[in-house]
Amino acid sequence: MLEVSGTKPIYIQIADWIETEIIEGNLVADEKVYSQYQLAELFNINPATAGKGLTLLLEAEIVYQRRGLGTFVSPDGREKLLIKRKSETLRKLILELLDEAELLGVSNHHLLSMIEAERVGKEEGTK
Repeated sequence: MLEVSGTKPIYIQIADWIETEIIEGNLVADEKVYSQYQLAELFNINPATAGKGLTLLLEAEIVYQRRGLGTFVSPDGREKLLIKRKSETLRKLILELLDEAELLGVSNHHLLSMIEAERVGKEEGTK
């Protein structure tokens, strides 16, 4: 959900939330997306803020508008999001992880072992 008191602007959080809905398959290609008024009511925010989040997705061609009908998920919206999240979000997280590991003096081998242990734990449901 949204972090109203967080540092990330709410309209970006709205766009991120819709992106996640698309990636997880809760919204599929050519399916109608929430209107700015539905989003405003759902998250108790200003409709203009919700509209700004939708505009981000329109500009990235993740969604498209059909005049008089609303906003819909682009046929290749999910694929675009997967590429974007891998190249931007994962890369950013990896760089932050590498910086923190360097700061703490964690070797590459130890870092990879820690990642593998977390992955195994997650797959086994122990973490």
